[in-house]
Amino acid sequence: MAGESEFHLFFYGCNYFDSFTVHSTMKVGTPLSPNAIKVMLLGSGELGKEVVIELQRLGVETIAVDRYENAPAQQVAHRFHVIDMTDAKALRALIEKERPHIVVPEIEAIATDELVRIEDDKLATIIPTAFAVHTTMNRERIRRLAAEDLKLPTSPYAFASSLEELQAAIDSGIGFPSFVKPVMSSSGKGQTKLKSQADVAKAWDKALTAGRVKQPRVIVEGEIQFDFEITLLTVRAKDGTHFCEPVGHVQIDGDYVESWQPQVMSRAALAKAHHIAHAVTARLGGLGIFGVELFVKGDEVWFSEISPRPHDTGLVTLVSQYQSEFALHARAILGLPVSTALKSPGASAVIYGGLEEKGIAFEGVPEALADPQTELRLFGKPESFKKRRMGVALACGNDTKDARERAKTAAARVRPVSARP
Repeated sequence: MAGESEFHLFFYGCNYFDSFTVHSTMKVGTPLSPNAIKVMLLGSGELGKEVVIELQRLGVETIAVDRYENAPAQQVAHRFHVIDMTDAKALRALIEKERPHIVVPEIEAIATDELVRIEDDKLATIIPTAFAVHTTMNRERIRRLAAEDLKLPTSPYAFASSLEELQAAIDSGIGFPSFVKPVMSSSGKGQTKLKSQADVAKAWDKALTAGRVKQPRVIVEGEIQFDFEITLLTVRAKDGTHFCEPVGHVQIDGDYVESWQPQVMSRAALAKAHHIAHAVTARLGGLGIFGVELFVKGDEVWFSEISPRPHDTGLVTLVSQYQSEFALHARAILGLPVSTALKSPGASAVIYGGLEEKGIAFEGVPEALADPQTELRLFGKPESFKKRRMGVALACGNDTKDARERAKTAAARVRPVSARP
């Protein structure tokens, strides 16, 4: 990327300008007019919903895309489309039809090869870059970049394309306990913790059936004995790289169930976390927020994974920061000033669907909001599953312990129920 204010966003299909350079005199147009700045989200979940809201607050015209109708972000965008985003032809056709200036991938299940071609053809600016999206959606590409190219510390790992290769990797040094994950998955889908030899074949079968694509390729990682895991939200803006306070979180089966900010850690560990996050985000390039996941033990830090978009554990920033991760993402991709300043210790706790049904209802909302330091985000997903994230409770507190207790209490008071007569 160019330095200082020379970040270029190439806008096409607009009568107002052919290209746009981020600088202090930039103009923000009016939505649904010829001079509008048009942003398309690929993926329209709860994180994308918050991004759309922040973009609309800044006068941006928003287009939400997902594989199903009435996804959360589609409910608040100026307009929406339903397509299979892994279909390269359908994806290109939609972008050629809408001519967005900026395309913001919000999930991994996208035809990223086509995004690279779209960027090369200057049809739109891909956030943060097509290279970043293409690299991070595949665990093999991002792990090799981090460990082999950038020489960052990671857990021991190997890749396998068959049960025999997986077994050989375990026998050659990965050992037990370890973790098997599809190279193309997220949020714990297809992940298995191997405790003994009896788990290996079952883990291979689970990885093949639960990944985003039916591709016989997995990563097996040795376990690191860490004290805690963090998400370091890292913002690449026009004036440089900024770091939010570390977000601590609890995961079960690879999926987050609560998070809090700030996570206390040593100055040495924080410095190492900043170094790792800066190195990998600089290599991926572009503008916007990254969720860098790290393991921490004492003063030691290991790279785990990275998302080139707002992170689910970062939902806590809706109450803990002056500018949430969603506001930071919107501001950064538009070349606007950002601040990662902490407002208050905060926490989030997930509200699961608990049942399998369309159009569920929620009881206990008044009780959950009786604490004035507590907020709710009910995502509005049209269909519930038992372990589907349907909402989140957010709370501020005197410290993270206080905030966590408030958030968990509020989440427990919300009860998803059947809406059937």
